[in-house]
Amino acid sequence: MTEPSPGQAIALLGDIVSRETWERLERLADLLAERQKTINLVAASTLPHIWTRHIADSLQLLPLAPRASRWLDFGSGAGFPGLVIACALVEAPGARVELVERIQKKAHFLRDIVDALSLPAIVHARRIEDLTRGNISEFDVVTARAVAPLEKLLGYADALLKTGAVGLFPKGQDVAAELTEASKSWNIEYDLIPSKTDPKARIVRVRRATKL
Repeated sequence: MTEPSPGQAIALLGDIVSRETWERLERLADLLAERQKTINLVAASTLPHIWTRHIADSLQLLPLAPRASRWLDFGSGAGFPGLVIACALVEAPGARVELVERIQKKAHFLRDIVDALSLPAIVHARRIEDLTRGNISEFDVVTARAVAPLEKLLGYADALLKTGAVGLFPKGQDVAAELTEASKSWNIEYDLIPSKTDPKARIVRVRRATKL
């Protein structure tokens, strides 16, 4: 298997974060590759492309909310985009990333990374519905990657969007179909932003969504 390398990711996005952040991301990639031997964190076929498929794909969300410091990541899985965003915000005053992951083994991995890299992050080993049903803090951004169709994500994020959060939802080539389906239940104000890592993918930036 080809060794994952940060070179291509740096070529795509090397100007948006510090050298120290790239060092943290290298450590994250190493730790993930090691833990992948005992727990299925990402699809094995994507490991040779971890720097573009996962890290750069997550990192490209940062410039879409440049003043955001409070992020909530639904269904964090192996930590994309939540851990990557947290790596980039270590030096940012008041930054906080909260990651929601219901699978205990993955939540344990996320906590290990947060501790190992001293990240400004909190891991919630809970279902998304259970977290958002309670009184949660205000956030600047809510994101989710490969978690659920857009219609369902809007339901999860509804309370957050109402308090001013922006939704950043990376989607693949079926984004148009997801938007069509979601529009049957939601009035959505959004932008579609081309992905820097996949010409067929888009990032749906949701400014507001109202249930019909």
